[in-house]
Amino acid sequence: MAVRIQQYVVLLAWMLSAAAIHAAPSDTLAELEARQDTDPMAWRALAIEAREAGEPELAADAIERAAELGLAPLRADFERARQHVAADRPGEAIALLEKLVAGGFTAIQAISGDPVLGTLAGNERFDALLADMEAKAFPCAHQERFREFDFWVGEWDVHVEDGTFAGTNRITAEEKGCVLVEHWTSASGATGQSINYLDAATGEWVQVWNSESGGQISIRGGMTPEGMRLEGQIHYIGNGTTAPFRGLWTPLPDGRVRQFFEQSNDGGETWTPWFEGFYTRREPTN
Repeated sequence: MAVRIQQYVVLLAWMLSAAAIHAAPSDTLAELEARQDTDPMAWRALAIEAREAGEPELAADAIERAAELGLAPLRADFERARQHVAADRPGEAIALLEKLVAGGFTAIQAISGDPVLGTLAGNERFDALLADMEAKAFPCAHQERFREFDFWVGEWDVHVEDGTFAGTNRITAEEKGCVLVEHWTSASGATGQSINYLDAATGEWVQVWNSESGGQISIRGGMTPEGMRLEGQIHYIGNGTTAPFRGLWTPLPDGRVRQFFEQSNDGGETWTPWFEGFYTRREPTN
């Protein structure tokens, strides 16, 4: 019997505690007013509490009070938009979100992942807004010029012209398509890597290469009828020499890619082949 009484007392205490935690929004309002609370976050919390309790007028008043006390405009507008959704006013909610996006807000996940705002998914206007945000938030993934070098993306076996195996190369598109990253391993095990990107300020493609042997390549250019042509220089850390350097990547009709590098030892007057490789896509392994 004593154990049951003790359990009942614990249960009653828990219920009283829960009731205190989930006090009515009007009680919270009374408390804030009694202590003349000027914390905007406290009034925002009341706005959320009232919205979830189905008290739209109190929710609207509370968020306006929070804004008057200095709540960040973005936080205030997000809660206003949620209140519109709760009141079945999707058009007003979306209009407010459109205003935020027009002002430069691009954090798409903050809207699509919001448990209230996310319920607007399927609304044509809301979906269009998210698509617009996606394009603004990740421009490289949506602009065609950033796809010009994608023919080089993949897992490759590389051979020289006589068929001798030269190595493997893995080129991946990263950072939402803003950069291509190359990881090269030669037949002898030597390694090197490069980053390749469209310099949007100049409109040129850029490759910056470094190898374990101390070779550094910095070249830039763009697409030509022959393929991606980049020119610049190569620097050899070991002996401290620098020379003009250029590369050409050509997609071939059979699906391979030809990579042709040349170096000049006379300041660009004449050019000597430096490397010619033919890329064949590696068969996927299960």
